[in-house]
Amino acid sequence: MPIDAVITLVLGTLIIAAAALGLMRVIGHLAATAKTLGTLDGGVKVIVDQTSTVVPVVSSVNQSLAPVRDFADSI
Repeated sequence: MPIDAVITLVLGTLIIAAAALGLMRVIGHLAATAKTLGTLDGGVKVIVDQTSTVVPVVSSVNQSLAPVRDFADSI
């Protein structure tokens, strides 16, 4: 086999190995990002559950304060 063919095969192998290594690093970063997003999604669900009572409470408070609002409007 001519030396040019050997050099070409070695360089091709090095290029493919470098690309594979880069892709493996990208896969690692994407897996870490997916894990972080999953955790963040869980945290957002907890916040939604904890604040779900705000809307009924606010409307209840508004109804309770209606006489105060009417009095303040009359002043």
